[in-house]
Amino acid sequence: MEADAEVRRYVGGAPRTREAAEQRFWERAMQPVEGRLAMWATVLKEDGRYVGRCGLYPNIRGDQKVAGEAVLAFYIARQFWGQGFASEAGRAFVEFGFDELKLERIVTAVQVENTASVRVLEKLGFVIASHEIGPRSFYHFELSSPAGRAVER
Repeated sequence: MEADAEVRRYVGGAPRTREAAEQRFWERAMQPVEGRLAMWATVLKEDGRYVGRCGLYPNIRGDQKVAGEAVLAFYIARQFWGQGFASEAGRAFVEFGFDELKLERIVTAVQVENTASVRVLEKLGFVIASHEIGPRSFYHFELSSPAGRAVER
């Protein structure tokens, strides 16, 4: 995935060599997890194949974690695009964040051109909180934890 330019297109970077991807993995993914907020390997139930990584991680503003908030992310290998994995993982992590972690709000940012991810977030009930315009333009989404919140299935 890290070497695939199409996968990397909307996550802010050029393809990485295997060595660079491994180094980043050890420096970030293998760090201790605090409060169960982390990116998690996403695998197929039937055969254990790696699909990508998804999860909730701390929302950082400045150099401080925002209490009661997390950021939703999904990063799926191209061969699995269009099969509902991002929606399924997103739904599971939204429920986990609100029901288990008792978060007040989940946020995320998506590059404007990434229409597939925008659609996933809309299906999950996220709304655009702001629009950042620049060399890479982003929608900033948010989802609050109201009583009786329903996630589209």
